Amino acid sequence: MPTTIAAPKSKRAPAGQEDFLPLEGTDHLEFYVGNAKQAAHFYQSALGFQPVAYSGPETGVRERASYVVRQNKITFVLTTPLRAKHAISEHILKHGDGVKAIALKVTDATSAWKETTKRGGKSFMEPQTLTDEHGKIIVSGIHIYGEVVHMFVERDDYTGPFMPTFVKWEPSFRASETGLQYVDHCVGNVGWNQMNPWVKFYEEVMGFRNILTFDDKDISTEYSALMSKVMSNGNGFVKFPINEPADGKKKSQVEEYLDFYDGEGVQHIAMATNNIIETVTDLQSRGLDFLKVPSTYYDTLLDRVGHIDEELKALKELGILVDRDDEGYLLQIFSKPVQDRPTLFFEIIQRKGAKSFGKGNFRALFEAIEREQAARGNL
Repeated sequence: MPTTIAAPKSKRAPAGQEDFLPLEGTDHLEFYVGNAKQAAHFYQSALGFQPVAYSGPETGVRERASYVVRQNKITFVLTTPLRAKHAISEHILKHGDGVKAIALKVTDATSAWKETTKRGGKSFMEPQTLTDEHGKIIVSGIHIYGEVVHMFVERDDYTGPFMPTFVKWEPSFRASETGLQYVDHCVGNVGWNQMNPWVKFYEEVMGFRNILTFDDKDISTEYSALMSKVMSNGNGFVKFPINEPADGKKKSQVEEYLDFYDGEGVQHIAMATNNIIETVTDLQSRGLDFLKVPSTYYDTLLDRVGHIDEELKALKELGILVDRDDEGYLLQIFSKPVQDRPTLFFEIIQRKGAKSFGKGNFRALFEAIEREQAARGNL
């Protein structure tokens, strides 16, 4: 059975204290994977990331190897263990490939750790100063749901390729970029009745606020349902929707994730683009598979969302979804899982004013996911 870890009991922040955790955005996401060298090649060739840095035995790190790839403001670290008896090996055996760390860029990693731990956050790493000839980086971290952690990274005094123990990585292979710009949001899947405790955690430990709520009436099909709340930091640079299962006739996508990931974790990473038609066309040509909705979705699309700049034919051919809110519209599409377990996937999103998350697309999207679940025998 998958494990569910209760949110730690948080301590309410002192009255009048605001923005005790100023965040500058996502510094990087670290994945624990079975083969980091091959994973790095996948993210370069299929998604257009560029090689940045490497850490491993050649740089004095004996137990693991890590490859850093980047595209504009998105940085992924792909880490693999070099020994069977290692905590990373155990993580991969249990969960498969997945996100271990959501690292957040801060101006003061020591303060970030102190402020969050004194409010009830469980420490993962006390502040550490890492130095080399390029300067210094200060890192710290706290635990969140499952085995995922938030790292706080202070790098204003560092000029190296990534961090100490990493060297510049310059392979002969270079793929062209695909137009991915930055991390729009990261979605976490938590266990039954765990969404609200984690919402409270983000509110009280990290100073986030709940900006959107979707219940099982918003996110349901004939067969399954889930609930979700979107948490955002003060400046809106960092957003974390949190999903939990809801009762339905059959197994929801969140339940399937919890079963196959064997616990709570990051469900998907949404990456923004300035031209979703060009980006998705490029990604599809490189072999990234996306979910498809029925062609009838597009029959009433313009009636529902009004005028859009894009040609409907191109959206239909690619399977791109559209939704509108009071501030504009957005275009989005979701990949199929990027590993054999039906766990982590990616969202490609282009916002044209909209601040929402595609509520109008939920039913069509989740029915598409259910078709994939049924094909796997997991619905």
